[in-house]
Amino acid sequence: MDLLDTLTAKGLRRELPTRDEALAVLSTTDDELLDVVAAAGRVRRQWFGRRVKLNYLVNMKSGLCPEDCSYCSQRLGSKSEILKYTWLKPEQAAEAAAAGLAGGAKRVCLVASGRGPTDRDIERVADTISAVKEANENVEVCVCLGLLSDNQAERLRAAGADAYNHNLNTSEGTYGDIATTHTYADRVDTVQKAHGAGLSACSGLIAGMGESDEDLVDVVFALRELGSDSVPVNFLIPFEGTPLAKTWNLTPQRCLRILAMVRFVCPDVEVRIAGGREVHLRTLQPLGLHIANSIFLGDYLTSEGQAGQADLDMIKDAGFVVEGADEATMPRHRADVAGAGSCGSGGGCHPCGDATADVATDTAADTVAGSADEARTDLVRVRRRGAGTELAPNA
Repeated sequence: MDLLDTLTAKGLRRELPTRDEALAVLSTTDDELLDVVAAAGRVRRQWFGRRVKLNYLVNMKSGLCPEDCSYCSQRLGSKSEILKYTWLKPEQAAEAAAAGLAGGAKRVCLVASGRGPTDRDIERVADTISAVKEANENVEVCVCLGLLSDNQAERLRAAGADAYNHNLNTSEGTYGDIATTHTYADRVDTVQKAHGAGLSACSGLIAGMGESDEDLVDVVFALRELGSDSVPVNFLIPFEGTPLAKTWNLTPQRCLRILAMVRFVCPDVEVRIAGGREVHLRTLQPLGLHIANSIFLGDYLTSEGQAGQADLDMIKDAGFVVEGADEATMPRHRADVAGAGSCGSGGGCHPCGDATADVATDTAADTVAGSADEARTDLVRVRRRGAGTELAPNA
């Protein structure tokens, strides 16, 4: 297939495809799906081999967010029956992180709901970073606290943070359709603040909210231009009690095409399959590993993932290996630019704290295949274990 040969060659040269080429990936048929995965897999292996980076989420503060992001179970006015609690103490967060690290995670993502941190919150998170790193000095720490004010990114960097996550989520043109309490420009500004402070920029998208193919391509091109080191790709989990509760537009095949498009546009960047992979990729999750080089281990912020051991078994059975703490995630040419803090965690930490949401384009074929009549609502499980509970975490 000429398109895939062209995209593979460009990916191996780190050359940006055209918008038309990226759009064409999203329009390929199911008959072509394995060819698409194989082509994206060649690019993935060129820059990341057969390594899979494991990341672990710690939800430090859950629920009661003042922002109105329509995809988020923690949003203003949400009726989702999720865990709600205020800040974990540093030692509690460190204990939660330890479970993920024991399971093989290399990076811990410290996430808190809310519009953005106060100066007191920055101090609290700095103490938490210290507690996590005292217990495991080699751990990478990514922080996700929402919109940053001046000098906050520098303070987080000085406290030992390696990366900052803040997702763009969707295209600039449609951002107002999913949130009104802040803007797309606000999100771009925070990513730039983090990058400018020497933190690795981790920023991604959500698929499945009803956006067009053009919207998906727009946001991925914007992420490349922004210099995101890590791109988490989330797939919307339609939580009951949110405005998008009945939005079931994704199929496993659609998710794989989206991942492939991201890989071709961002060939040498860490691509993470983040929230929603169990719900939407389902039995095709192992194929996603041929495209993405990073996943979250165990549970997400407000939803449960598959068992941590099942994640490890899937990686092994698919012929991949877990990336070790002593291995560099990023290719040398990127690591030299990004520095030691290059983000391998990516995506699933949502800037406003819901890594369980992801979006996919709404073509007619996908709407039929993934219609509400076939919605796998049984796969949406609210997290009831781990951080904020007395039950052992899933790692």
